[in-house]
Amino acid sequence: MNLIAWTVLGLLSGAIAKAIYPGYQGGGILSTIILGVIGAFIGGSLYSLISTGSIQLVATSLSIPGLVIAVLGAMLAIYLWGLMARNA
Repeated sequence: MNLIAWTVLGLLSGAIAKAIYPGYQGGGILSTIILGVIGAFIGGSLYSLISTGSIQLVATSLSIPGLVIAVLGAMLAIYLWGLMARNA
């Protein structure tokens, strides 16, 4: 996937995850894109683990199912970031 597609997927999935996840997350557009791209990796890797039984570092594609998986991964990333930030 090229850089523009990564940015679009990150922006979409990060914005949707921030809108769905309860509470205030803060951050601007750059943090939303980074959160979405990290979510795409988390979601893609978990999907790979569930579907094939082996863990691989993969990201989802720029499609509707890929976006759903990236949003779920971004929500998991928000949760994990909240846990780390609370302990700091």
